[in-house]
Amino acid sequence: ATGADPFAELRWQADEAESAASQARRETARVAVEQLDSLLNDAGEISVVRSRLEAHSSTLQLQLAEMAQAIQRLRDQLRQLDIETEAQIAARGFTRAEGADRYGSEFDPLEMDRYSRMQELSRALSESVGDLSSLHATMDQAMGEAETLLQQQARINTQVQNRLMGTLMVPFARQVQRLQRVVRQTAQENGKQAEAVFSGIEAELDRNVLERMTAPLEHLLRNSVVHGIEEPEVRTALGKPAMGRVAVSLKREGTRLLIELRDDGRGLDFAAIREQAIKRGLMPADAEVADADVAQFIFAPGFSTARKLTQDAGRGIGMDVVASEVKQLGGSLEIGSETGRGARFLVALPLNLAISQALLVEAGGAEYAIPLPAIEGIARLPREQLPLYDGPQAPLLSYGGLEYRVRHLADFVGGARAVAGEQRSLPVVLVRLGEGLAGHERRIALIVDQLNGNREIVSKAVGPVIGAVGGVSGATILADGHVVLILDIAALVQDEVRRSLLEQAAHRSHAEAGGREERPLVLVVDDSITMRRVAERLLTKNGYRVSTAKDGLDAMARLQTEIPAAILLDIEMPRADGFEVAAFVRNSERIAEVPIIMITSRSGDKHRERARSLGVNRYLIKPYQEDQLMSEVREVLASGAAA
Repeated sequence: ATGADPFAELRWQADEAESAASQARRETARVAVEQLDSLLNDAGEISVVRSRLEAHSSTLQLQLAEMAQAIQRLRDQLRQLDIETEAQIAARGFTRAEGADRYGSEFDPLEMDRYSRMQELSRALSESVGDLSSLHATMDQAMGEAETLLQQQARINTQVQNRLMGTLMVPFARQVQRLQRVVRQTAQENGKQAEAVFSGIEAELDRNVLERMTAPLEHLLRNSVVHGIEEPEVRTALGKPAMGRVAVSLKREGTRLLIELRDDGRGLDFAAIREQAIKRGLMPADAEVADADVAQFIFAPGFSTARKLTQDAGRGIGMDVVASEVKQLGGSLEIGSETGRGARFLVALPLNLAISQALLVEAGGAEYAIPLPAIEGIARLPREQLPLYDGPQAPLLSYGGLEYRVRHLADFVGGARAVAGEQRSLPVVLVRLGEGLAGHERRIALIVDQLNGNREIVSKAVGPVIGAVGGVSGATILADGHVVLILDIAALVQDEVRRSLLEQAAHRSHAEAGGREERPLVLVVDDSITMRRVAERLLTKNGYRVSTAKDGLDAMARLQTEIPAAILLDIEMPRADGFEVAAFVRNSERIAEVPIIMITSRSGDKHRERARSLGVNRYLIKPYQEDQLMSEVREVLASGAAA
């Protein structure tokens, strides 16, 4: 058009180019990962404080409701008081003449109300009740506004948490090359051919979760190559490709990331696992244990079926570390195997370590949290049907087309069953334990005393002492400030199976002894009198005879005349340390086979290797759990009896 600016198009293009350049030059800031972790933890603490505020708000709402009811009762009582007052005045004969003395003849009785002192007080009380009602309405409105603000703050806090977690989310793909290299090197060192194939590597998870799970995943891959993948000539003879295959697939399911590791090797050697479990005293020799339960023994500390010791296998460490790390991350580990077709490991990890959903339940007089991803549903069981499902031979509970083994949660956590009460039925939590061998799903129905609802919880680390307790994956702080343990149901069930097998082994060895032998003697060697007294009291309570020694030389002197069934041995002691005592025992033909459990605060690999080279059977770190120590004592005694 005439008069149009000929440079308008050029200026528009220049503006567009400048806008694109400014987008490309968008400012970024370097922030340390530790600082982001700290901010995320602070956001979690804000959630805890908000939960406490919400609890206080709910309490105030209940109190306001009680106040409203009290005001209504007071109004009713004042109305009755007015009626009663009018009746009493009429009964006393409050006549026109009485009123005339006060008002004279100026007003007619119909033109002027006449009140007694009682009526004046009741009217004053009525006005006070009105004031209370107005105050209640004002407080109720303020509480409603406070609840609205708390809801808005909850939404903002959730957004902050999600965005902070988003900054810490990294793709799994960054570890793929490292894991593939592990498979290639392990296969080359063991004279095998294997490759790792990954799928779904674009899935993201918390950076801390990925870093902590890298080493366990490396061991799972090495384990698949060393124990699973056959030699090329063996695979060819079996009609398999010479190149073994380890497939790793990732899939997001709700708030969890599922990592499935599957190989096409020989599968788990159940005979070797069973033999090693019997040898270590984990189960009786003639026990009828399903393959699914036998497979769980590979997660026991120090357990290995390798025929020879190498850098990759035979050391008895690895699978227990994998299970422990997954547990500490709040995840779960499932195992499956099919002979001749390979093994399968399924690791379920939370996408982040900060916030999760859990169901709060009461059992055995305490409150616990069960992660929601493991729960399939909630049911109720009539009280009269409880005896029907009690016992090892009890029928399974059918619900929703699935079958569940019914158990009381109180039996797992060491509490008493609360079966008394007016409830006609008890709540039952339906939990999926994971896929067992040959694709068999393992499920359990847990009877609890009470359900306390779903909560958004902030998971906290519990430290090494409580963390050593089987079935506890963490803890959280509720709105009222008390701490609740987060349960790992699969670990609880497995620990009970293992404990049951150990009890069978102990009863069997006692029955074989026929009562001819007296109680086993345990020698406790420690320079701390407190540790000696604690161990002596614990062992005596569990039916053992105890002998104590205050240092290494004292222990050697006692061993000249005593042959204990087991020795609990400290390392750092005056005159002669624990290593010298262990060497003395193993070099003495008379007591060379006595099992030794070394209990020390030294957790370094150098001390462990030294103890292993001297023939120490077990190695415990102080402080230890009483159940853990007794479990180790029973295992070594059962192992010695089996030998």
